[in-house]
Amino acid sequence: MTVPAPQAPSGRTPQPRSRRVFAAAHVVADPRADTTPDGPAALDWEATLAFRHHLWAHGLGVAEAMDTAQRGMGLDWPCAAELIRRTAAEARAVGGRLACGTGTDQLPAAGVTLADVRAAYEEQLALAEDAGAQPVLLASRQLAALGAGPDTYRDLYGHLLRQTTRPVILHWLGPMFDPALAGYWGGPDLDAATETLLGIIADNPGAVDGVKVSLLDASREVRLRRRLPPGVRCYTGDDFHYPELIAGDAHGFSDALLGVFDPLAPLAAAAVRRLDADDPAGFRAVLDPTVPLARHLFRRPTRYYKTGVVLLAWLAGHQSHFTMVGGLQAARSLPHLRRAHELAAALGLFPDPDLAAARMRALLAVHGAEEASAP
Repeated sequence: MTVPAPQAPSGRTPQPRSRRVFAAAHVVADPRADTTPDGPAALDWEATLAFRHHLWAHGLGVAEAMDTAQRGMGLDWPCAAELIRRTAAEARAVGGRLACGTGTDQLPAAGVTLADVRAAYEEQLALAEDAGAQPVLLASRQLAALGAGPDTYRDLYGHLLRQTTRPVILHWLGPMFDPALAGYWGGPDLDAATETLLGIIADNPGAVDGVKVSLLDASREVRLRRRLPPGVRCYTGDDFHYPELIAGDAHGFSDALLGVFDPLAPLAAAAVRRLDADDPAGFRAVLDPTVPLARHLFRRPTRYYKTGVVLLAWLAGHQSHFTMVGGLQAARSLPHLRRAHELAAALGLFPDPDLAAARMRALLAVHGAEEASAP
């Protein structure tokens, strides 16, 4: 089924009324920079910021310096800090909604203390708040590596939440997105982890705007959101089940903070406007056909979904090349990338389908796969 994608609006579309929707945005590497996979990141700032304006123009919020931006997979903290500052300035200029990831990735992977983790969080929180952005408290690899129990999580998060000047979004990223986060919230039992998370929220009334849940488990997310206190949002990060979770049920719904809404921005915005018009069937009619593409992009190993996201941005004309920080353009196979192009084309996601097809053929050809490039 082909669903014609709305073209980018000439002005700015109002933000949705019925749901709060963030697209976690990718970054555009500078292909001319002389870097290495483990060296400092180098960004094409003009193209990176232009893509944020594309998202705002559709009425979506931008979730900056998140997993989709290759946080911890090529995007180092100094570059992430500059990204937050620059995007926050652009958001102020256009009135765009912005949330920014704050974590502990300025620390080494091992050999740190709980005090180091606390200080790292404080540094990044201060930067985001000084920039005027809503903080997202990212799950910390360094905290997970300490093997701390639930009480340590409650003490640390309570300490941080007492310092914030505005309600934050807590971040639960499952190990399918980052294996280093296994056992987050103090242990491997997800039911116990849920209790720890809910305890942190209960301990700090008014300090938590919502919880971003990326576990790819729709039933668990629904159970969690039904237990959240009034006024605390559940932001789905489930890139497999997002239509049903955002649509909701008689007991409530999820808002959205999704990496898949980076390539799906036009369709996502059009779908949520159907909800604004009290047309849930229309919402599902627009968004349900996108799920096969999302499931393909986020197939295991899920953490490499960023490669497909950046491929689609290049094919759609949002950037002039298919190069990623950390060399991550090589993280998916050519057959995987070709299928991503086919699924996106069937959805009508490319403003210029001929350009997208020509770029896909060129990518296959340069890797010696000319025989696979024929239509």
